[in-house]
Amino acid sequence: MLPSDQLFIFIMAAFIMVITPGPNMIYLVSRSVTQGKKAGVISLLGVACGFLFHIVLVSFGLSALLLTVPFLYTALKTAGILYLLYLAWEAVKPGSRSVFETRRELQADKPAKLFVMGLLTNVLNPKAAVFYLSFFPQFIRPAYGDVLFQSLFLGMTQLTVSFIVNFIIIMLAAKVKGMFAQNPRWIKVQKWFMASVLTGLAVKMALDKGK
Repeated sequence: MLPSDQLFIFIMAAFIMVITPGPNMIYLVSRSVTQGKKAGVISLLGVACGFLFHIVLVSFGLSALLLTVPFLYTALKTAGILYLLYLAWEAVKPGSRSVFETRRELQADKPAKLFVMGLLTNVLNPKAAVFYLSFFPQFIRPAYGDVLFQSLFLGMTQLTVSFIVNFIIIMLAAKVKGMFAQNPRWIKVQKWFMASVLTGLAVKMALDKGK
């Protein structure tokens, strides 16, 4: 079983990742602002099922690969570091936009369509699979027990963190968007904060010698 200190680090990393602007958050915030909280929650349920899809596929894949091809751990670790640095750059590069700057108006849709759109937004997002493939191996150790169980456990932990945080964001979307609109300076602070945290996490992964 994953030690409590490692689990805490994973939960904090999952939290940082979920508050990092991406396709899912942009869609959920846009939907909540334009169509209301209920539409945002229904969309979030679709996004959550999309995460579950990736978790199952990646967990079974990782459990097989990490046990049969050990050198892949180093390759995936390197990919994870590069991915985090890429996200940090995306947050602060010239012309980048905060999720709270979303302007696109969305047409009001029925619950079934909202769910499907949320699901497809996540299932068809290659970054979700890349995140799981590159990030999970940093915390999975054969010494902790069954690799498949560890991967599924981490996946469900990440899914829980993601759902709770996104739910809160949906509830506050309109107010938060208004706050950022009135205080553009906060958008710049949010971008650099995200970039700093992501870079720090990448450095930690690079210095971690354990397997």
